[in-house]
Order: sequence, then C-alpha cells, then structure tokens
Amino acid sequence: MEIACLDLEGVLIPEIWIAFSEKTGINELKRTTRDEPDYDVLMRYRLDVLKKNGLGLTEIQEVIETLAPLDGAKDFVDWLRERFQVVILSDTFYEFAQPLMRQLDFPALFCHTLEVDENNNVAGYALRQANPKRQAIVGFKSMYYRTIAAGDSYNDTTMLAEADVGILFHAPKKVIDEFPQFPAVNDFEALKKEFIKASNRNLNL
Repeated sequence: MEIACLDLEGVLIPEIWIAFSEKTGINELKRTTRDEPDYDVLMRYRLDVLKKNGLGLTEIQEVIETLAPLDGAKDFVDWLRERFQVVILSDTFYEFAQPLMRQLDFPALFCHTLEVDENNNVAGYALRQANPKRQAIVGFKSMYYRTIAAGDSYNDTTMLAEADVGILFHAPKKVIDEFPQFPAVNDFEALKKEFIKASNRNLNL
C-alpha cells in the first residue's frame, strides 16, 4: 500500500500567518518556513510579535474562520483519496486547523499543539516530536508502506528526502534551487501526474 503525505499550508490551504499578517497589518508575521528553515526560531519570533501587539488565539482563529482551501485543493484531495491513503503532515497546530480541515472533509492530520493561558494568549507550543514530518515517514516505512510526499518549504525537505518519492509543490525558487533532486510543479494537475509517475501501481488520471 502507498501513502500520500502532504504538507498543509501553502499546498492545500493559504499560509495562516500570512493571512493573519494581512488582516492585522503586522508585516513581521509574513515570515514563514519559506524564509526561516529553523521552525523553533520562527515560532519564538512569532510568539514575541503576538505578545508585543497584544494578540491571542481568539484573534487568529477569527481570521482562520474566513479562509478557504486553495483553488482545486479539495478536488485534488478527493482524487488522491481514491488512489492512496492520505495523511497531512503539517507544522500547523490543531487549534488552527479545524475549520480548514472540515472544508477538506477531515483527512488525517499530524501536527502540533499550542499552549494557551487563561487569557487565551498563546504562551508556547508543544511539538509532536523533533523533525516530525520526517519521523512520520520513517514510521510509515517501518510498517512497510511506500510513501510519496509533497511540500513547499524548507521544513518539508527532510520529509521529501526520507519518502520513497518527494515532490516540491508551489515552492519558492530558492528552495527549488537548493533541492534540485526533487521534481517541482505548480498546479494540481501536474501534481497528480507526479503522484501517478511515483506510484508503483498502474494508475490513471
């Protein structure tokens, strides 16, 4: 059996922090894993910006409720589910993802958890484990699943490298240039073709 492993933000849904940045006008929050490879550094930076501006989980969730999956994402996930087991491996948080996962009909999601204080401020975060995307692939392979993974950012590259086949999707040029070993595509039709090519079964569109 083959498992399709997908990143979430930038692949299936908009970047939540960028959407929040645009809503609040706080440009510092536009920084993502496309810009900062070290996720802990990025999250500490984000939490400092939230604290400085007096913003908490409620304000972030209000913006998330206005978002929708990227054009074609729902149809792509439906297409993928007919042909593969599908798992979303993301560095988002369960407290963020629920409204958007509902719109995708709740594929399996492995991500992280926020630490929220009594005033609904984001006090910290708990990573599921170190290098969680790669480790999920390691786990699937230990159960003799074949894995095909797609992502867009620096924090996806260890997952792509560990998978039987890794694919860059909507990745910025600097990531594509640094990781030329991965095929890079920019639309869901092309991504379907990459999954078909990567499969060891006789699949079609």
